[in-house]
Amino acid sequence: MSSTSVHSLAFGIATTNARGEIIEVFYPHPQINPQAELANLLSEVCHLDSNNQFVEIDGELQNALLLALKEAGQIEAGNLLQRLTDGSQTVVICLLVSNTAPSSIPEAYLKLHLLSHRLAKPHSLNLDGIFGVLANIAWTNLGAIDLDDLPERQLAARLRGELLEVMSVDKFPKMTSYVVPRGVRIAHTARVRLGAYLGEGTTIMHEGFVNFNAGTEGPAMIEGRISAGVMVGANSDLGGGCSTMGTLSGGGKEIISVGKNCLIGANAGIGFPLADGCIIEAGLYVTAGTKVNVLDNQGELIKTVKAKELTDQANLLFRRNSLSGAVECIPLHRAVDLNQELHRHN
Repeated sequence: MSSTSVHSLAFGIATTNARGEIIEVFYPHPQINPQAELANLLSEVCHLDSNNQFVEIDGELQNALLLALKEAGQIEAGNLLQRLTDGSQTVVICLLVSNTAPSSIPEAYLKLHLLSHRLAKPHSLNLDGIFGVLANIAWTNLGAIDLDDLPERQLAARLRGELLEVMSVDKFPKMTSYVVPRGVRIAHTARVRLGAYLGEGTTIMHEGFVNFNAGTEGPAMIEGRISAGVMVGANSDLGGGCSTMGTLSGGGKEIISVGKNCLIGANAGIGFPLADGCIIEAGLYVTAGTKVNVLDNQGELIKTVKAKELTDQANLLFRRNSLSGAVECIPLHRAVDLNQELHRHN
């Protein structure tokens, strides 16, 4: 495999169930486009071929890896591996050669880590079929627990005089249990999934939600919902209770995005890509097929189009006429300004 480039790699600590199956993986320092020397060394010592693979590191492989890393002068990687293998946890190494759909839990978790570590942008990684790969897990104060193992673990905790608290039952964990990106503020951490990409200067308020493979360029103020696949441009504000239409659960294939310097008002929403500098007034949900009356600066009707035809037009205010009920848009001459002090999180 010495001639094959590696897309990404990482050492991780895996959680296993009572049957010895991996149910989740924590990668403290994932790498994308790693140094070729390191990638080739790991591939050769672990006897990995040209496919995306992971391997559990036993005592023999651990010794071989540590020796090879030391001889190659890969001190940082060697120190990390030593730290991970000092305990009794299951340690894995995962190498991705191609950006194909994930086929294993370690591979899926590596891709989610790359997104939340800001090493890859949403839509840059192939996550097709990830729901079928990930296991539904009980996320507890004692970590991830397989649902089949949960009753016995709950009983064991009670017998110790302790409470095993189940915070959620889901395929995706909260991001902050794995990584907290630099320069963000998250009021309610359970509302940001692993695989979210949060740009520096992003504030997620208590009712804000960010799904996997979605996020913000930053800075941004998020009090609404960023659905899977949606990216929000810098200096944009999503008001309380607003939403963006994703592509999951039977949605369309159109990639929804919010441009720079945009405002989506409280309880409003979009189902089409919104260009830079646009505003959706509070309470107005504009889908791709919504008929919009386009007005000039004097309020005169220019044309009536579907909202998706305005995807590339910046600096528009979308509103509902309070008399006729028609959806209108008019030119804007002032961009949205975020409070810079509010979004400085250092």
